[in-house]
Amino acid sequence: MSIFQSLNRAYERLSETNDVPPFGFSTEKIGFVISLNPDGSPAGKPRDIRDTSGKKPAPRMMEVPASFKRPGVTPRPFFLWDKSSYALGVSNKEVKQEHEAFVDHHRKVLENTEDEGLLSLVKFFENWKPEMFEALAWPEGMKDQNIVFALESERLKNVYLHDRPAAKLIWARIAGDEDRTKAVCLVTGERGSIARLHPAIKGVWGCQTAGGSIVAFNKDKPSFSSYGHEQGDNAPVSEAAAFAYTAVLNKFLGTNSNCIRIGDASVVFWADGTDYDKIHAAEQVFGGLVNETGSGGADQDRADSRNKIRPILEKIRNGESVRSFDPDLAESVRFYVLGLSPNAARISVRFWMEDTFGEIADNFQTFMEETRIEPADRFAPVALWQYLLEMAVQNKRENVPPLLAGQWMQAILSGGRYPQMLLSTVLMRIRADHTINARRVSILKSVLVRNYKMEAPVALDPENPNAAYHLGRLFAVYEKFQKLALGDINRTIRDSYFSAASTSPASVFPQLFKLNNHHRSKARKEKPGAAKYFENVMAEITQKLPPEYPQLLLSKDQGLFAMGYYHQFFYKKPENEGEDQ
Repeated sequence: MSIFQSLNRAYERLSETNDVPPFGFSTEKIGFVISLNPDGSPAGKPRDIRDTSGKKPAPRMMEVPASFKRPGVTPRPFFLWDKSSYALGVSNKEVKQEHEAFVDHHRKVLENTEDEGLLSLVKFFENWKPEMFEALAWPEGMKDQNIVFALESERLKNVYLHDRPAAKLIWARIAGDEDRTKAVCLVTGERGSIARLHPAIKGVWGCQTAGGSIVAFNKDKPSFSSYGHEQGDNAPVSEAAAFAYTAVLNKFLGTNSNCIRIGDASVVFWADGTDYDKIHAAEQVFGGLVNETGSGGADQDRADSRNKIRPILEKIRNGESVRSFDPDLAESVRFYVLGLSPNAARISVRFWMEDTFGEIADNFQTFMEETRIEPADRFAPVALWQYLLEMAVQNKRENVPPLLAGQWMQAILSGGRYPQMLLSTVLMRIRADHTINARRVSILKSVLVRNYKMEAPVALDPENPNAAYHLGRLFAVYEKFQKLALGDINRTIRDSYFSAASTSPASVFPQLFKLNNHHRSKARKEKPGAAKYFENVMAEITQKLPPEYPQLLLSKDQGLFAMGYYHQFFYKKPENEGEDQ
């Protein structure tokens, strides 16, 4: 099933529970309501309906006649709502002909109306002038906010002009006024009016606030047309299908329950099936697996959702296949994952996954097993975005290498090879900031296991056959001796020598050996018990090394070097095993 077909299926399901706007409407951010008397006069000051519980007032999400893209310089007003520059002619920015266009449009389409509410708006514009905004002392915070209108008698019922039956009939008529091409829709297979421009998709991280498009054509360039077709006619998608897929994407992108950010990609996921409880459970479980802070809604809703899915999450994390404890959830639910990234006014599809929920869960279990390490991260389980921070300069999301997040996510969910740059990026970060932690070593281990088919140990492995692993262990012991001798210092041998030792052991380890002789001598005096313990460990490691140090280590061996260092340096020694470290 294609991306748009699956999104249209999701729209059909969500429309049954009124979770998506009906055809021709969209959910927009509304800040103020202007209440009108039947004679068109304002019934007091506009009402601020924004949520003021946070640090900044947040507009209320409301279903209104659908917005559309407004390219070019010609003003195009929305129906019965718009931002203040259109609706009132006031703004903190330069106001052009937007208000005139708004008034002229509504006078034209409401010319023959007999509806009391719509007539009040016509009468309002007969008397309104932008300078009245200051004279009436209307709130400054209203400027550049989206505004709707209501009849004062219906204000307390939260009924707005665009909700009135007469308004809906007019909107249905004017929304279909354009002479659109009729053709077979590529999504539904049914003949209908083809969307020339698809509605904007909003909420993709990094995309412009006005939204972007997955399907778009440049009408000004002949190279973007085919056989005389223009704009949307090049790839015929019906207005209904275009509205449905964008409405669902905007719904998912606006929540935490069906969308997470992985690197530079906004990852949207949803399920499909006949059992709504199974669909909801699959989406919640997936969100819990990939993002520990997942689940949208109020705090209580998040707590309730987590309590319901916690038993399933625990079973999956313990290695149980979903098929073993819930075959219906595994096989009857289809699962979809879509990665989107910004590209100016357009949106790039970074990756697309479709499979049974059981298969995707199994692939994620494989990833969890491949990244299992001891000692484990103290904040385990770790969300995917937290792993990616380990590959970013200064641990900032915006510094995650482009393309890496999408390729990695696709490999995790499909069971395919990890991107090779995953290994090189982690090694580069270790060399740059000299930090070797559980998350970085987990990533290194997963690449070695999947891409190189190597036996990478979960915990300290004294019998490992790889010399690079034991060189990493030896480096960790050298650092332990330095700490015993000198205590906590600003610059350790890891800061000074780790990069060179992990790439060119032959040129560095002889120097480290001499330095260690000095540290051992002092450690025997300061902490003889601990020094004796590490001398025994060093003797055991030395027996595993070749007669001569390797001249160079390849990337995969550098990964094992870091793993050996981590296992040895953070090794939790049993109480009966020698002296304390």
